[in-house]
Amino acid sequence: MSKAAELRDQNDEQLDLLLKETQQHLFRLRLQSETERLEAPSEIIKARREVARIKTILRLREIERQKPAASVAAKS
Repeated sequence: MSKAAELRDQNDEQLDLLLKETQQHLFRLRLQSETERLEAPSEIIKARREVARIKTILRLREIERQKPAASVAAKS
């Protein structure tokens, strides 16, 4: 199963928690990068992509929740 599919299986609260953890991890990686102690520079790219995946899934869910409300308002 792909990483995105695993993320879609989680609920919003789990994704919010994972997003915060990933952002903290990214911050630590950037700090290590600035002090030139980063062993694998590719880890920064992986963390940034993970943040983007999570934010995308959360945004898509937000849009899906707004669609029914918009269609009800349009009918009124």
